[in-house]
Amino acid sequence: MPRYALTVEFDGRPFMGWQRQAHGPSVQQAIEDALFGITGERAVIHAAGRTDAGVHGLAMRAHADIEKPMTPFRLMEALNARLRPDPVAILDCAIVSEDWHARFSCTGRAYVYRIVNRRAPLTHEAGLAWRVIQPLDADAMAQAAGALIGQHDFTTFRSAHCQAQSPVKTLDRLEVLRNGDRIAIHAAARSFLHHQVRSMVGCLALVGMGRWSPDDMRAALNARDRAALGLNAPPDGLYFVRAEYP
Repeated sequence: MPRYALTVEFDGRPFMGWQRQAHGPSVQQAIEDALFGITGERAVIHAAGRTDAGVHGLAMRAHADIEKPMTPFRLMEALNARLRPDPVAILDCAIVSEDWHARFSCTGRAYVYRIVNRRAPLTHEAGLAWRVIQPLDADAMAQAAGALIGQHDFTTFRSAHCQAQSPVKTLDRLEVLRNGDRIAIHAAARSFLHHQVRSMVGCLALVGMGRWSPDDMRAALNARDRAALGLNAPPDGLYFVRAEYP
């Protein structure tokens, strides 16, 4: 049975997250329903990662096994036609080997978190970025971010509902870049804990506001206690950017 690898872009605002859920629409459900409409098969979509309600995807990787013979281009076109009007698009489709797995073969994941630092409300980007009205010191945020890079116990930045076996992760990149009133926080690791990126961003924002110092960030990390978390950023500004494979 051919295995198709998909690259998926989506606006997370209408969805309860990537994973199929009983209490609301999901990106996975939208794609699986579209596949059923095309093939008549109840194929299961496996993704490189899961996203929470309201989190977006620029290039999520996923795969499905489909019996019906179709060229990747034809499948991509058919899916995009079926997915309308849901804000989900298949950017690429390819046949891969049967031992390739979107999740288990993935060796790295990258996110970007977008902040708009201004008092005026968001119009075009409402739900697509986090508006922070207090002035943010991006240099202080960058200094604090350095304390989190490397291998650490990230219990403080881990959701109470996280199902990962260990809170120890190796953060390869946490970079704060400012351009005018826009701040982009780039994070990369082999894998992340549930809410880890949003929790790190929330605490970085506290540093930017002057309510925390970089030393407070180190203290929160070393506490290994969710109670030490200062702020969990909203999902609006978070985007799954890239999944890496050997």
